[in-house]
Amino acid sequence: MDLLLNKDFMQEFLSPIWLSIKIATISGVIVILIGTLIGRILARRSFKGKSILETTLMLPMVLPPTVVGFFLIVIFGKNSMAGQAIEWLFKQPIIFTWWAAVIASIVVAFPLMYQSAKSGFQGVNLDIEEAARVDGANEWRIFLFISIPLASKALISGSILSFARALGEFGATLMFAGNIPGETQTIPTAIYIAIDSGNMKMAWMWVISIVILSFLILLTVRVKQE
Repeated sequence: MDLLLNKDFMQEFLSPIWLSIKIATISGVIVILIGTLIGRILARRSFKGKSILETTLMLPMVLPPTVVGFFLIVIFGKNSMAGQAIEWLFKQPIIFTWWAAVIASIVVAFPLMYQSAKSGFQGVNLDIEEAARVDGANEWRIFLFISIPLASKALISGSILSFARALGEFGATLMFAGNIPGETQTIPTAIYIAIDSGNMKMAWMWVISIVILSFLILLTVRVKQE
C-alpha cells in the first residue's frame, strides 16, 4: 500500500502502461484503415503476383520479431534514404523514438487486420454490391455503406486483435525503439528490464496489468463473435 502511495513509484509503474496504450491506439487506427482498404481490394481482385504480395504482407506474422526489427533498422536507419529523409524533415532520426515503436507495432499487427478484413469482405454477397451498382451507387458508397457494414463482425474482431498485438509487441520494438524510460519503454520491454534487474515486484505488477488488459481485449472479441 505504501508503494501505491509513493508518487515516484506510481509514475514509474504507470508510464509504460500509458505509453503502451498510446502506441497501440495510434498504430491500431492506422492498421485498421490500411488493413481494411487493402483487404477490400485484394478480396475482390485477382492479378499476376497476388500470391507473392499477400505472402509478403503476412510475413511479419511468422518472422521472428528480431528479424522484423532488423529490417526496420535497415529501412529507417541513418544510412537509408527513408531514414535520411525523415531526419531532414523532422530534424531528428526516427530510431529510438516512440514513433519507432508505433511503426514496429503497425508492421506486426497489420497481418491480423488484413486477414480478418479480407475474410470478412470475401463473405459479403456479391449480388448485393452489384445491385447497388445498378441503382447508381459509386464504389466508395458501396464500400462505406454496404461492404463495411456486412463485414463488420470480422472487421471488429480484426481491429481488437490488432490492438492486442500492438499492445504486446516486444522484440521489434526493443530493437527499433529501444527501452528509454518515459519515452519508448512499453509494458513488455519494462517487464524484461525489471526481471533482468531483479525487480520482481515491479515485474509482477506490469505482468498483472498486461494480463488484465489482454484478457479484457480477448473477452471483447468473444462477445462480438457470439
